[in-house]
Amino acid sequence: MASGSATSGSSGTKAVVTRFAPSPTGFLHIGGARTALFNWLFARHHGGKYLLRIEDTDRARSTDAAIEAIFDGLSWLGLNGDEDPVFQFARSERHAEVAAKLLEAGQAYRCYLTSEQLAQRRQKAQDERRPFRLDSEWREADSSQWPDDQPYVVRVKPPREGETTIDDLVQGPITVQNRELDDFVILRSDGTPTYMLAVVVDDRDMGVTHVIRGDDHINNAFRQLVILRAMNAIDGGWEDPVYAHIPLIHGADGAKLSKRHGALGVDAYRDEMGLLPDAVFNYLLRLGWGHGDEEIISREQAVEWFDIINVNKGASRFDIAKLQNLNGHYLREARDDYLADLVLPRLVAAGYPDADKALLARAMAELKVRAKDLNDLAEGAVFLFAKRPLTMTEKAQKLLTDEARERLAAIHERLSGEPEWTLEALEANLKAMAAELELGLGKLAQPLRAALTGQTTSPGIFDVLVLLGRDESLARIAAQAGEHTETQA
Repeated sequence: MASGSATSGSSGTKAVVTRFAPSPTGFLHIGGARTALFNWLFARHHGGKYLLRIEDTDRARSTDAAIEAIFDGLSWLGLNGDEDPVFQFARSERHAEVAAKLLEAGQAYRCYLTSEQLAQRRQKAQDERRPFRLDSEWREADSSQWPDDQPYVVRVKPPREGETTIDDLVQGPITVQNRELDDFVILRSDGTPTYMLAVVVDDRDMGVTHVIRGDDHINNAFRQLVILRAMNAIDGGWEDPVYAHIPLIHGADGAKLSKRHGALGVDAYRDEMGLLPDAVFNYLLRLGWGHGDEEIISREQAVEWFDIINVNKGASRFDIAKLQNLNGHYLREARDDYLADLVLPRLVAAGYPDADKALLARAMAELKVRAKDLNDLAEGAVFLFAKRPLTMTEKAQKLLTDEARERLAAIHERLSGEPEWTLEALEANLKAMAAELELGLGKLAQPLRAALTGQTTSPGIFDVLVLLGRDESLARIAAQAGEHTETQA
């Protein structure tokens, strides 16, 4: 094969078509989500098309639950395909048809070597401390030499001379000597196609112009070009795609990303960690790509600014703390009713079935100031819907000394006569009380917060009083003032 290259540059004259092609053997990994994002953005930036393909040829490991999880995760991030997804296994006949054409044209061959023979040859190479490279005696055999009723696989015939170069949009030019390419299997002995064949055929039939994927697929690109160029010689119209192999994501310590770094499925970032899709979108975008010093980037800006040639060659480091900080920004910018919709199910699941969305939405402006995720918001909102008697944290209990309970009784008496239950009126009333008692406001606010929320942290104490309302606030204060309230009465 002569030296060849996929054209560099963004799109050329042909309309851009990208694809994300996960295998449904588990959840949508966060690294896969970033690959989908880069494909989506590249297509959007160039006014092209972004497609989805489920590579379900591994029937033993592919599951409906995994397929559903992938679609669910992509939908949550706003990365649905522009057309109905393609399912690779359903196209097996088409893949086999291409294998037959390669076989007929002498670009592939039947290989009758048994698994035992292959194992022996691998062992021999290992014993001789040399890399194993198959040199099958069936490579040049013709049909007259084929055994009857004996299983075989179909292997492709890469050229043995020359070199192949890929002008990768991220990695730059990469060259491989053709003699290093193996006679890999494209059709198994049961007649089913391998991944390597199916990918090439599907990309061509789907009109994919740009293959954007992890750099662990670089070696696959050279093998897939063998099939592409052989088919182009047979039929024409099998053009090389433009390749862009993006570096994998590493943990904050520089090691390959694993579960200990937080390499969870996208569903876990949503459900367990309580993150917002726009925050995850923004964070994944900045993993290996940037636009100046911009940290907060909207979807519209991302589409305008993104191009794959600006992706870094080096691995990106995944930092959970940075993601959570970014999520805190998006929480504070989000609409209160939107956040209430997301937090309400968490409260119901936590044992508060009577949680009220309207009250939750009113409280959100105060709750989201300190929160970094939806779990923080739900935890912070519990006091709104807790039933009396409140469960006290250890720190809150320590605040409720006899002296503090006496002050709560006085606060109860004072606030019972407050005609206007507003933020301004309550603040003026309690500040005046603190001044009369020659106390700092905190001496009143701290036990009051414990009585109203069962905690030592909460939104501003006057906001808490307003959100709970007159009757509930006074009832909670009375419950903690106890006998002191009765004596006052």
